[in-house]
Amino acid sequence: MFRARSAEGTTVNDGNGKDPGDSGVRNLQAESQYADIKVRVHRQLIERLDLSKLGSMPVEVLHQQIRRVTESLLAEVDTPLNRQEREKLVTEIQHETFGLGPLEPLMQDPTISDILVNRYNQVYVERRGRLETSAVQFRDDLHLMQIIERIVSKVGRRVDESSPMVDARLPDGSRVNAIIPPLALDGPALSIRRFAVDPYRMPDLLKFGTLTPKIAETIEAAVRARLNILISGGTGTGKTTLLNVLSTAISNAERIVTIEDSAELQLQQDHVVRLETRPPNIEGKGEVTQRDLLRNALRMRPDRIVVGEVRGPEALDMLQAMNTGHDGSISTLHANTTRDGLTRLETMILMAGVSLPSRAMREYIGSALDLLIHVSRYSDGTRKMSKVTEVVGMEGDQITLQDIFIFEPKGIGPSGEVLGHHRATGVRPRFAERLAVAGIRLDAATFDPSQRQ
Repeated sequence: MFRARSAEGTTVNDGNGKDPGDSGVRNLQAESQYADIKVRVHRQLIERLDLSKLGSMPVEVLHQQIRRVTESLLAEVDTPLNRQEREKLVTEIQHETFGLGPLEPLMQDPTISDILVNRYNQVYVERRGRLETSAVQFRDDLHLMQIIERIVSKVGRRVDESSPMVDARLPDGSRVNAIIPPLALDGPALSIRRFAVDPYRMPDLLKFGTLTPKIAETIEAAVRARLNILISGGTGTGKTTLLNVLSTAISNAERIVTIEDSAELQLQQDHVVRLETRPPNIEGKGEVTQRDLLRNALRMRPDRIVVGEVRGPEALDMLQAMNTGHDGSISTLHANTTRDGLTRLETMILMAGVSLPSRAMREYIGSALDLLIHVSRYSDGTRKMSKVTEVVGMEGDQITLQDIFIFEPKGIGPSGEVLGHHRATGVRPRFAERLAVAGIRLDAATFDPSQRQ
C-alpha cells in the first residue's frame, strides 16, 4: 500500500491504497516516451531516405515508401507500443515529414475555418464562428518554426529575424500569417485562414442565412450588368468568401485579372489570370506591390479586374480603372460600415501621394462605385449581409448613399442565436435601369418592404 502526503501534512489515499497521482505520472512518462520515439524514428527516417529522388515521386508512392521505412525502423527499435500506437506513430511521422506536423489533423477537419497558434503549446480553432481550444501541441518553439519555414519556403517567401512577419498560402488556397521573435514575445505565432476545397456557392450562403433569395438575385444581377462593387466588413466576416461567390456570376467569356497580396481567390472561370505581390528580398529590393500589379493589369486587356483586398495607394489606381472603362470591377476592404469604407478610400487615395481636395476625392469615389455590400459577423458566429447600399452620387460635399436591403437584429434567442431578418427598405435602386439595359429585369416585389425576402 502506497500513501502520499499532501502539502498540509495530511495523508492522501484513493481508498484502494493507490496514489491518485500515480496514473497522471505514468501518463506523462508514456507521453514523453512516445514523443522521444517519434523524434528518434523521424530523424533516422530523414537519414535513410534519398531526398534527391523524393521530388520526382508520385505522392501515393512517396507515402507508401515513408510508411514502409518507418515500420522497418520501428521493428528495429524495441518500442513498448501496441499496434494502434504504432499506426498512429507512422501517420504522425508522415505528417512531420511532408505535412504540417501536429496541424495536419486539423487541416483535414472540414468543420474548422481558422487555426490559431498563439505559441507552441497553445492552439485554438474556430468552428461555426466560435473559437475553442485544441489539444494539439508542438514539441517546442523550434518544432513550430520548422513547420512555419516549410510553409513559407514553398511559395518563395522567407521568415527570419530580419523579416519576422510573412504572409503565405497553402496548396489548398488557405491563407497563412506567421510572426516570430523578436516581434512575437512568447515565441512564433501562426494563423491559418482556411478556405473550403469545394468553394461555397450562392445556395450555401442561402442555407447559412447570410442573405435571402431576392437579395442574391439582385447582387448577382449587379455583377452580370457590370456594376462596380465594393464589399466591406471586419476581420473574419466572410468578405473573400462573398467575393468568390459573386464572381460565379461573371460570364465565362470574359477575361478576368485578379490581384492579391496572398493569392486566395478561387474563381471558377477558365479565362483567369492570377497575379500576386512579391515582398522585397533580403537586400530590400525586388518588391512588387498591388499598385504595380494593378497598373500592369490595365495593359493586359482585362474585361474585369478583381482586387482581393484594397488596403493602400492602389485604391487610387483601382478607382481610376473603374472611371476609365474598366467597369464590373469587384474588391473588398476592411471597414465597420459602408460609410466608413468610403472614408477609408479617401485615406488610401492620400497614401498614393496625391493631394486632392476632399470634394474632388469624393466625386471620384462617387462616380467610380455603384454598389456597396457590408457583411458582419454576429455574436453567435453567423455571418450576415447586413447592408446592400447604392452609391447615388454627390449632394453638396458628401457622397449620397441609399440602403436597398438591410438586416435587422431582433435580439438573442434561448440558445444564444441572433434573431432577426433581412428586409427591403422600399427604395428602388437607380441601377435598375442599367440592369434593364443589360437585359435583366427584377420583380418589383423584390424592393417591396412588405414582401418577405
